[in-house]
Amino acid sequence: MIDVKETLTSAEEKMEMAVMYLDEQLSRIRAGRANVAILDGVRVESYGSMVPLNQVATVSTPDARSIAIKPWDRKMIKNIEKAIMDSDVGITPENNGEMIRLGIPQPTEERRKELMKQCSKIGEGTKVQVRNIRADVKDKLKKAIKDGLSEDLEKDAEAELQKVHDKYIKKVDDLLAEKNKEIMTV
Repeated sequence: MIDVKETLTSAEEKMEMAVMYLDEQLSRIRAGRANVAILDGVRVESYGSMVPLNQVATVSTPDARSIAIKPWDRKMIKNIEKAIMDSDVGITPENNGEMIRLGIPQPTEERRKELMKQCSKIGEGTKVQVRNIRADVKDKLKKAIKDGLSEDLEKDAEAELQKVHDKYIKKVDDLLAEKNKEIMTV
């Protein structure tokens, strides 16, 4: 017989992971304000191996429209510049010999709408993931009735599962609303 509490806890953990993944994906979407998270996926060639950008340089945001990258070793400037150009960041780096600056352009209205659609698509994928987790647990609970779980316990567990599901769907909606607000703020 299955442990209902353990099953619900496991489902909640999976839903939490889905929401954390969404949060991470949304942080990488450039909304017109400088955010060092857009460089999280950039890998730099350093002494024969590919390492994250933040392991070879200090990355900071001196103002709302730019990102400053100061390499710890000046010889790394060309490699960092090349890594940024090769990545999907979509910003051309400016190099002054000591540091690299990324100017964040102000997105157009059309671009803002595209970004909102992109966020909605990622958010919808997360909602589907949360719903699939709920469906899987519901199936487990239905099968558990055949293994001797009482119908009352199953109904209570299903109600609890629905509450958890609703909580995470609301979290997804809140994250999307927050990101859309950020995107539309000029």
